Amino acid sequence: MRIHVVNPNTTASMTAGIAAAARRAAGPGVTILAGNPDEGPASIEGYFDEALCVPGLLKEIAAAERAGIDAHVIACFDDTGLDAARALAAAPVVGIGEAAYHVASLVAGRFSVVTTLARSIPALEHNLRRTGLAERCARVRAAEIPVLALEAPGSEAEARIAAEIGRAIADDRAEAIVLGCAGMADLAGRLSARFGVPVIEGVGAAVRLAEALIGLGLKTSKVGGWAPPLPKAWSGPFAPLADGAAK
Repeated sequence: MRIHVVNPNTTASMTAGIAAAARRAAGPGVTILAGNPDEGPASIEGYFDEALCVPGLLKEIAAAERAGIDAHVIACFDDTGLDAARALAAAPVVGIGEAAYHVASLVAGRFSVVTTLARSIPALEHNLRRTGLAERCARVRAAEIPVLALEAPGSEAEARIAAEIGRAIADDRAEAIVLGCAGMADLAGRLSARFGVPVIEGVGAAVRLAEALIGLGLKTSKVGGWAPPLPKAWSGPFAPLADGAAK
């Protein structure tokens, strides 16, 4: 069983951390293949960054499809390019945001999300409505830390995230916490132990859900919104993506 984990930004060190988290979560016999695009933003912090990283993300998805991968995980909590990737791929595609929300809903009646910057809150609230889980989410909170600060030595990132978790439990009556960035994956275990509530990180949740979909023999539906692109004239660097879409 081979799962492709793609970090849509171009920061290789973050991809390495994501890959390590995915391998820790993966079951026996699962091979994790991780990568990131060569072109695009170093981090994804808002709608503009999301739009510019999607072509590179789709190139990574297309290459893994040609290699016969069993499933894909998009390791950006905004679920960047998720619908486009599902139209491109035959194998299941799981976004870490969607996966974390569903897992949280299975272990708690209500949960709060703690993400990086406030500019990401509207996108995450939209995704919660899209998944049908907005009513289960008490609040989406921001610790006001840039994504790349999660890797910076001596950063106050963990302390700020912890403070926001404390407020979520006290003020939102949150029964579980979802960490709203792939770069937070290493924090889940110790924050859960510290606060005594489930703390869910999306990379592990997505890998385990991908394993379940593979085990059930399920593929991405090609009827309706995730049907492959229609044949048409394409120009420029995007043409190979349309040519390689799942049929």
